[in-house]
Amino acid sequence: MKSTPESDRPGNRRPPALLGLLGMVVLVGMGEHMAERFLPLYLHELAPATTAVLAIGALAAMDDLLSALYSFPGGYLSERLGAKRALLLFNVLSMVGYALVIAIRAWWAVLAGAALFISWSAISLPATMDLLARLLPAHRRTLGASLIALVRRVPKMLGPLAGGTCIAVWGIERGVRIAFGVAITMALAAAILQQRWISEDTAPPRRAEPNPLRLWREMPVSLRHLLVSDILVRFCERIPDAFVVVWATRVVARPVSELGFGWLSAIEHLTAVLVYLPIAVLADRWGKRPFVAITFGLFTLFPLALWGARSPARLAAAFVVRGLKEFGEPARKAMILDLSPEERRAAMFGLYYLIRDVIVSAAALGGALLWRVSPELNLWVAFALGTIGTLWFIFAGRRRLPSARS
Repeated sequence: MKSTPESDRPGNRRPPALLGLLGMVVLVGMGEHMAERFLPLYLHELAPATTAVLAIGALAAMDDLLSALYSFPGGYLSERLGAKRALLLFNVLSMVGYALVIAIRAWWAVLAGAALFISWSAISLPATMDLLARLLPAHRRTLGASLIALVRRVPKMLGPLAGGTCIAVWGIERGVRIAFGVAITMALAAAILQQRWISEDTAPPRRAEPNPLRLWREMPVSLRHLLVSDILVRFCERIPDAFVVVWATRVVARPVSELGFGWLSAIEHLTAVLVYLPIAVLADRWGKRPFVAITFGLFTLFPLALWGARSPARLAAAFVVRGLKEFGEPARKAMILDLSPEERRAAMFGLYYLIRDVIVSAAALGGALLWRVSPELNLWVAFALGTIGTLWFIFAGRRRLPSARS
């Protein structure tokens, strides 16, 4: 029997591989957020006045659309190539997109390049989670998903600061292009780190299913129940989402300033960061399902808390609730992995997000129509949909969703 090299034994391989995965997320995310956040300013400088607004709108619409559509191809390629090679491919595509923006000083080149890098998180998520499932046992996956969610927030906070510094020093056009140059360097460093620290996939590339309709037939009933609940709860989130700032700064009896709203957002993110790891440990120990149910309940409570928040203090309390909605998000991602067939984890993860995000993309328009009737109606409809989704998860899927360690 062929002996296993010391460096490839699970006890020695897994910690460096997990660190390599987390390092890749931080490096690529830093490049993505330090450059991408300032693309509207760059487009405003490059495009003619009559085209700039349309180009910026097209960029925002493309981001939403591709975030939904890229999930399934990301899962397919992860199964077809293996998670490690798929992640390398996604990194290379991002670098090509960055290089295109640097090389061609035109607004259309920005949009073409953005198509390759703007939704890196969406296309890489199935491969990232599939690799996480291979590196960690089922009773540690929630903690692993929490670590990934936690480190993703680091570039979200530091990236715009670094990009803004580039613009302050070199101006908008040169500063943005320098930021994209740094993004290429970080993506290259992430690719090297990934190739050196993450071992080859333990299983060979599998027979990938390119047809989402056929893959849907393979989706377990338990995962479909979770998907239905998640869609309803995401409608609850997205219907008021774009109007939260309007409510807090314009509608309530004692509104906050724009700076005050920035502090409310900081409260939300700080709350999320503080709950990630402790809840992950408890979810892995006591089972994921109760924490997912609580998360859906907190999503549902936010519109109600916002409706009752007519002063800065109550708004702060509402944003604590909004931060707590991250309570069991890593547990939900880990549950998707647990409920997916082992040989179809990446593709099933991608299909799940494809269906959810395409359907939920209609929520923003519906929220706008409801807001035109009444801001209060917007919040109450969101609350109602969240309630239905939470109850569906608790009762309709009770006999289908495992309860011991799921």
